[in-house]
Amino acid sequence: MFKKIYKEIKKYNTIVIARHIGVDPDALASQLALKESIKLTFPNKKVYAVGNGSSKFSYMGRLDKIEDFEDFLLIVLDTPDKRRIDYKDYNKASMIVKIDHHPFIEEFSSLEYIDDKASSTCEILMEFLLKTKLKCNEEITKLLYYGLVSDSNRFLFDSSTSKTFSLVSTYLAKYPLKLSTIYTNLYLRPLKEVRLEGYISLNMKVTENGVGYIILTNDIISKFKADSASAGNMINNFNFIDEILVWIIVTEDLKNNNVRVNIRSRGPEINKIAEKYNGGGHAMASGARLSSLEEAESLISDIDYATEIYLKKVMNNNENK
Repeated sequence: MFKKIYKEIKKYNTIVIARHIGVDPDALASQLALKESIKLTFPNKKVYAVGNGSSKFSYMGRLDKIEDFEDFLLIVLDTPDKRRIDYKDYNKASMIVKIDHHPFIEEFSSLEYIDDKASSTCEILMEFLLKTKLKCNEEITKLLYYGLVSDSNRFLFDSSTSKTFSLVSTYLAKYPLKLSTIYTNLYLRPLKEVRLEGYISLNMKVTENGVGYIILTNDIISKFKADSASAGNMINNFNFIDEILVWIIVTEDLKNNNVRVNIRSRGPEINKIAEKYNGGGHAMASGARLSSLEEAESLISDIDYATEIYLKKVMNNNENK
């Protein structure tokens, strides 16, 4: 499949690279890395990375302004379904290619490569570059490392396999990076975000089934002079709380007229519930975009019920041993 995708890249003079709404490091880094690799390999091609960016990740690079294109290849990264593509003109593409590491939801491309066992889309691109004639350099390697490290939560998730470490080792052997700078860029935070995290810790509610959640209104976010994306980016900071099995951060986003939800789990699968609420993701790490805070209460209730069922299954299995 990699060779077929490479053949399409070689064929088209104009290439647009998109990803999912609500940018995160893996989505953005994979976009920019693939763009730079294609430009390095084919200097005369017009390659654009599109979508809404975030000042938080400005250290990775800039996205391109959207233009009207004709006869172009669209490569969609890190996105399992078309409703989450952060590019409104995707139907105008002459050809669509999907490269993703999320569980399959729907087919919307002529060619697709899905590896839901991969830690990140950046990990898939590491393999893609090695198995084709696409070129690489230190800057591209840095971008790929940003995305992989972020989506694997510094290799803490089970998606980090021997293949993950082998690919990272191969790239670092050829392109030595200053890892301390990379981790500083990814994890350095302003004091206002640390204080917001403290507020979340103090005010998070926990159900009898071990679902921890907090609903952050715009007033709360404004009080800490943070933005709506800041709280969601903290979700992995609550990974190891003994009494909590699933944790949810709900954030009102008046700028985009929606409600952001970030969900993580150490047991019950949550992605199917997230899909029900205009979202999706991985079994243990998902997100959603809601229309109201009232809808968030319903989502939390569904997650809590799923957690209750999960706990009963665990209890029954333990009794039958």
